[in-house]
Amino acid sequence: MDKRFLAILAAIVVIFIGIFIFSQQSSNKSSTGNTQPSNHLIGDGAKNVTLVEYGDYQCSACEAYEPVLEQVKTAYGKDIYFQFRNLPLASVHPNAFAAARAAEAASLQNKFWEMHDALYNPTNWQSWTVSSSAIDLFKAYARQLELDVGKFQSDFASEDVNSTIQADLGAFKKTGQKMSTPTFFLNGTYLDNSKLTDQNNRPLFAKFQAILDAEIAKSQPKQ
Repeated sequence: MDKRFLAILAAIVVIFIGIFIFSQQSSNKSSTGNTQPSNHLIGDGAKNVTLVEYGDYQCSACEAYEPVLEQVKTAYGKDIYFQFRNLPLASVHPNAFAAARAAEAASLQNKFWEMHDALYNPTNWQSWTVSSSAIDLFKAYARQLELDVGKFQSDFASEDVNSTIQADLGAFKKTGQKMSTPTFFLNGTYLDNSKLTDQNNRPLFAKFQAILDAEIAKSQPKQ
């Protein structure tokens, strides 16, 4: 084969690789400016207790925790705040960052928790996590949630949404914990997941219940 042809072919391959890397870096660039981390809270927080989850929507462990966390939100809705922050592990979950973008875009139309729940819906989760065009599914969820889909698309691609996710990543890095999902903090204190699961690493409501009850008792003013 002609050597000049091989050289040209190699150059084209290098150019395309460079374009791909640049596009990936541009979409997930880490500059946040003065953007604050997200502040998605649910619950009344009457007992001065906040449970924070750093999660990745494409993480199978996070998806397994979701039914138990729904029990926690129902049982402790008046007593605690539950907070979700983004920790997309994009190196192992190729659709995770896009899913975080979808949730943050929905939040700009006051539908964060609705999109959060749609992404973790078992049927939806089985679809978008393996999709090569997850954005099309995210737009379908946006329509189901009666969002302005045009605004959703614009916000999905915006620097503001990117910066919020990067601010969450930055906040997590400051904790010094290993990049792993889900990661929980209770009133600012790291919770080892082994305290929340059975011997087979399955999350248990009873484990959350024991820890939350103890924290609520500790957080109440002494009589």
